[in-house]
Amino acid sequence: MKLSKKVLAAFMAAGMIFGMAACGGGGTSTGSSAAGSSAAGSSAAGSAAAGSSAAGSGDKILKAAASFAYASLDVHKESYGWYTSIYGVSESLFKVDDNSKVVSCLAKDAVAEGNKWTITLNDGVAFSNGNKLTAEIVIKNLKRAAEVNKKYAKYADYKMEAKDEKTVVIDTGDKPVPTMKNDLADVTLGMIDIDNTKDFDNNPICTGPFVIKEFKPKGDVTVAKNEKYWGGSVALDGAVFYYMQEDDPKLLAMQSGELDCYNSVSADAMAVYQKEPDKYKVVSIQGSRLQFYILNQKLDAKVREAINLTVDKDAMAEFLKGSVSPATSPFASTTAYSKVNIPKVDTAKAKSLIEEAGYKLGSDGIYEKGGQKLKLKVCYYAARSLDKLAVLMQEQLKAIGIDCELKVEEDADATYIKTKDYDIAWYCMISDKTGDPQYFIDTTLAKDSNYNGGFTNAEMDKLIEELHSETDSAKRAELANKIIQIAIDGNAFGYTGIFNHTTVLKPGVSGFAENSPYDFYGIDAKTTK
Repeated sequence: MKLSKKVLAAFMAAGMIFGMAACGGGGTSTGSSAAGSSAAGSSAAGSAAAGSSAAGSGDKILKAAASFAYASLDVHKESYGWYTSIYGVSESLFKVDDNSKVVSCLAKDAVAEGNKWTITLNDGVAFSNGNKLTAEIVIKNLKRAAEVNKKYAKYADYKMEAKDEKTVVIDTGDKPVPTMKNDLADVTLGMIDIDNTKDFDNNPICTGPFVIKEFKPKGDVTVAKNEKYWGGSVALDGAVFYYMQEDDPKLLAMQSGELDCYNSVSADAMAVYQKEPDKYKVVSIQGSRLQFYILNQKLDAKVREAINLTVDKDAMAEFLKGSVSPATSPFASTTAYSKVNIPKVDTAKAKSLIEEAGYKLGSDGIYEKGGQKLKLKVCYYAARSLDKLAVLMQEQLKAIGIDCELKVEEDADATYIKTKDYDIAWYCMISDKTGDPQYFIDTTLAKDSNYNGGFTNAEMDKLIEELHSETDSAKRAELANKIIQIAIDGNAFGYTGIFNHTTVLKPGVSGFAENSPYDFYGIDAKTTK
């Protein structure tokens, strides 16, 4: 879709607008490269007139921007379910609320008895074609997800039974799964009418308050109200999600009135919006995407501790101008499993530790030992502001006498994460997907984890085993806090920033998941314009 004349005219002034907004620091976007070229993203700002016409003239049609666009709407494949959830098309058995608590959605509850989970569906749940969601269809969905997505292969190993139309029993065998309820809140386990969907890639039949009206692979998506929504009335008549990867066109389209809202707002754009609170509402909360670095355990323990006492995450967050919050743990500070203690910056102590490790300060200001400079290999990839953080780290470490060689890679997982050829490795990932800490702990601290620089601890391993079987949420949080504290005390990582989930909305627009810390929610039945 081409830019309207109004936006094209405004785009000519983009340099001036952003020049003023960027004064005083290095702004950054919280987004990263996605499917489709930057050029496609830059030209994808749609006109309001065209959008409204596509969904029904004069109706309550929300116009939003989407930073990512994919080739398929198959809920179970890859991570496409994130987007069918954002579009309000698909729903899972459970949902994670704004406080990171798992709550009812299609299912009323899930109760464990030993290694058996009994899931009870809510009354009246139906697909957009009017067909009921039954226990048998839930089982078909879980089995299909196991077939088409390796992340869910475990469901092929479970024994699943429909006790009646509304009751599913999942037997996990000899392996307890205390996170089953959380797992079933995963948006890529959204329910599809398996038997009646003819085109999973372009038009899945789901249960959400909206249905697909028009889908352009790797492009714009238009949805319309689900007239048979099981959950009650739907406030909007529809919505258009314009694929706009670049930040500048989003700002210009908001200013011209061609967009009603979008999230992943860049720091520069946020500064512009905040100057006009009567025109724009900006909501910024701590999200669930973590910036962190991994310390290779081959480094001297005192040097690793010195690094963590030097890297100033507050200064990094300030440099990124509100797009991130300084991390106080790997998880949002509102969660029960974020209660740990990270030592404060202390460069004097850091220097003392380096000297205790046998290094002496050279005439050039860099420590050395045995004729070798203290020079570290810092690897990163140029997305999620990691390029900026690597440079800031280099400056901060140099100030205390540690030199750094920066090495950028396009694909971290295929290079330095896989080979462990680094002293410090930067990475960014979702630390909390379903309101539970186990995913991040298993990914970074479990034995043989790729995202670990060789850190091991017998007590930690024992606690992780306990976490895998503990069902009480309060005890799980307590275990997670102990596990993460061991990693902090062992200087295995440096947790620096958590991206803020920042949304801009026009007056009268609400319910665009602006209060959710998660990236995979968007419009729902209560979204208004």
